[in-house]
Amino acid sequence: MSAQPPTLFDTRGEQMFPILAPEELKRVRRFGTPHAYRAGDAVIKVGEAGHGLIVVISGEIVVSRRDGLGRHQDVVTEGPGTFLGELAQLTGHPALVDAYAKGPVEAVLVAPESLRALLVAEAEIGERIMRALILRRAGLIATPGVGPIIIGPPDNADVLRLAGFLGRNGQPHDTMDLDTDPEARAIIEHFHIDPASLPIVLCPAGQLLRNPGDNALARCMGMVGPIDSEHLYDVAIVGAGPAGLAASVYAASEGLSVLTLDGRAFGGQAGASARIENYLGFPTGISGMALMGRAYSQAQKFGAEIAIPDQANALAQADCGLRLALASGETARARTVVIASGARYRRLEVPNIEAFEGACVHYWASPLEARLCAGEEVALVGGGNSAGQAAVFLASGARKVWLVIRGPSLAARMSRYLVDRVAGLSNVELVPHAEVSALEGEGGALSSVSWRDLRTNQTTRKPLRHLFLFIGAEPNTDWFAESGPALDANGFVLTGTDVAPAARPMETSMPGVFAIGDVRSASVKRVAAAVGEGAQVVAALHDYLAEASGAVPIPEPQRS
Repeated sequence: MSAQPPTLFDTRGEQMFPILAPEELKRVRRFGTPHAYRAGDAVIKVGEAGHGLIVVISGEIVVSRRDGLGRHQDVVTEGPGTFLGELAQLTGHPALVDAYAKGPVEAVLVAPESLRALLVAEAEIGERIMRALILRRAGLIATPGVGPIIIGPPDNADVLRLAGFLGRNGQPHDTMDLDTDPEARAIIEHFHIDPASLPIVLCPAGQLLRNPGDNALARCMGMVGPIDSEHLYDVAIVGAGPAGLAASVYAASEGLSVLTLDGRAFGGQAGASARIENYLGFPTGISGMALMGRAYSQAQKFGAEIAIPDQANALAQADCGLRLALASGETARARTVVIASGARYRRLEVPNIEAFEGACVHYWASPLEARLCAGEEVALVGGGNSAGQAAVFLASGARKVWLVIRGPSLAARMSRYLVDRVAGLSNVELVPHAEVSALEGEGGALSSVSWRDLRTNQTTRKPLRHLFLFIGAEPNTDWFAESGPALDANGFVLTGTDVAPAARPMETSMPGVFAIGDVRSASVKRVAAAVGEGAQVVAALHDYLAEASGAVPIPEPQRS
């Protein structure tokens, strides 16, 4: 019998559950308020808004996990010098675990806003706490039975959509298949649900959702709350990709009140990258999800308010600055706006492609998609770095990857290291001078993919169930097309001297509105470039806000 691989709890337990020394506890106390629990008291309840960090002074608190079926299992017992919490406690989002006092307990409650102050003011203690919060969330994600349960066929487009949404937002979840899991069948029978109406989602607090949209699921999970339409933010950032998150981190760390919006998930296209190997400081590479997850946590650490999913639908000037109309029906007001809405994936001009999207036609390659096509042959279209990263990632589990490109070779658009990596994979076959011409299948299930040789017009048909598309993107500017800034001929936002000789860097034709990242005209389409623009735009924001208020601009911060 083979041994089970070690879990995160086994390999990094000391970092996940550090014990603060008495002197450290004294320093933490000034950020919180004392609180006492009696034996058996509920300290944390799944689904309830988080209280912040709970630091144990004396006594013991038992942490247990509870899934959507109401099943409990003890995880860890926290004693004196330890603390309860994970990433949700940075913002007061609902708890993902339960906890109760094993006996009389004395504790210190550090509210979310005080916790963020603690992380900044007490750097050494804050580093240990922040690392523990991140590792605990990672541990919850890797642990079955935590978070909502999605019930439905594993290859169903809506099951994949819901699982992908939760996964890309760093939310623990489980999926159950009606055909293979007796518990799933029992749940369906108990709630009298027609299998044809699947999927359903059971939230940890007991709510049942029938094939919810992303927004409905997020609100049920407490991932996003109402936005105060009367509050005037210093800056609203539309888009939580590399550029938007960088702007969020730098603006919030420099004292600006920040609202960051995204209609789908943090990370943008970079977050969907299986591995980024040419980003400065990561010589062994890092997954896009890991890199963007760190940026997301960092923005929250400095106090940026992040609303996901909450999509901006319109941008207009208002009496006190600028107003964003949101898809939720709410409005957000800000003195300045940074457009970092990036780009949308391009679709192939192939008949009926929309019938297969979600379940069989994919625009990113995450572990979820890799599991779906493990041991199978797949087709992948694209010749840039994203396509190369996806091909390498998928080749580790797929039987074969057909890499279809219109040009003669990969060298024109792909980095040299990726060209060499792809060429060294025996189960990746390059198909040059070709384009996908037809998709066949029934009921949303793909059965074959055909491509045409652009030189000979000869068609090749392969029995494939999955097609991956990495063929570039178009600027995501439709949401402000009627009242927004000026665009170039390709739909990208014009900024700086392209608007006016004396314009601020990154500023658009609308005063107080800036654009960064892939959505900006003439931007360099690289993660590092987007992050750089996100940092650079904050200086322009300070300059604009100072001029608008008649104040002297703050000096540029020292490099660190």
